[in-house]
Amino acid sequence: MPDNKDYTPITLDMLLDILNESNFIDVNEFPNIDLYMDQLTTFMDKNLESGKRSDDDKILTKTMINNYAKNGLLPSPEKKQYSKAHLISLTFIYYLKNILSINDIKKIMDPLHSRYFNAEGFNMEDIYREVFTPEPDGMKIMKKDIERQYKLSKTLFTDASDEDKEFLQTFSFLCELSYGIYIRKHLLEKIMDTFPSPEERIRLAKEAKKLEKKALEEQKKNEEAKKKAQAKKQEQAKKDNK
Repeated sequence: MPDNKDYTPITLDMLLDILNESNFIDVNEFPNIDLYMDQLTTFMDKNLESGKRSDDDKILTKTMINNYAKNGLLPSPEKKQYSKAHLISLTFIYYLKNILSINDIKKIMDPLHSRYFNAEGFNMEDIYREVFTPEPDGMKIMKKDIERQYKLSKTLFTDASDEDKEFLQTFSFLCELSYGIYIRKHLLEKIMDTFPSPEERIRLAKEAKKLEKKALEEQKKNEEAKKKAQAKKQEQAKKDNK
């Protein structure tokens, strides 16, 4: 039996208020100037504050960011300064790291960085804008689903004593939420299994270069053979004309 002194029930209104407070960084809020480490952590901490569980939580620490750069998860800063692309990349990593392993995140961030990090055309800012363009009905659908799960939990354990019923209904609601996260995490992992590891990507790149080199050599060989054949044909034509 739960100790009611240590257990504070949470209402549906409280849950919906938490969802209302949750937000992401608008693409226009990223600064257009490069930031030093302290400025970067302050910016992330302020703009992703709703993700904190307690006031002492840190969104991204200096150690974490340095480790990301050291392990190739984040491109190294230029003269200890981080660009808008760095901030956008860190925001993606922040959301992904709560669900995926560092190895899985690296699988998807490596090609993203190599193609778009310093791209002249379509770049990290464009990708962020597309990904986080607010879906008009997205939050409404989520709220409806949370409300459905919450109300369903309140129909359970009706035969339990009053002191047990509320706790068991909350436990049921937690299980329902956790199962939804588990299924989504399982799907994410299966998708990530289709991506090559960084080591595999290097191996594939080397193989691609070998194939390209072989194709060029073959093309050169065919061109030389063609030239020889044409020269022989011309020589034979000269002989025939005599």
